[in-house]
Amino acid sequence: SHITVQVRVKPGASRTHVGGSYGDPPQLVVAVNAQAVDGKANEAVCQAVADALGVKPRNIEIMNGRTSRTKRLAILVTDADIPLLQIRVAALLVN
Repeated sequence: SHITVQVRVKPGASRTHVGGSYGDPPQLVVAVNAQAVDGKANEAVCQAVADALGVKPRNIEIMNGRTSRTKRLAILVTDADIPLLQIRVAALLVN
């Protein structure tokens, strides 16, 4: 199973941070230090979201938006972990 999360990426930030929302419907803001060059920001986004949600980076896949600041991520989880992950994502949106 997986859940999908819309994220808004801020590449080249002074520090990595996951939290806050952007737009309507709200997208999770992910600021990463990496620049948007050679997929470095995409790797950093997956790592940052994995750290914030307590999952392994290999369980996160960019479904669309590879070259855009707005991305849709699929996070592979067990069915039992879906409610917990949804709560974590909701908490980060207001952080």
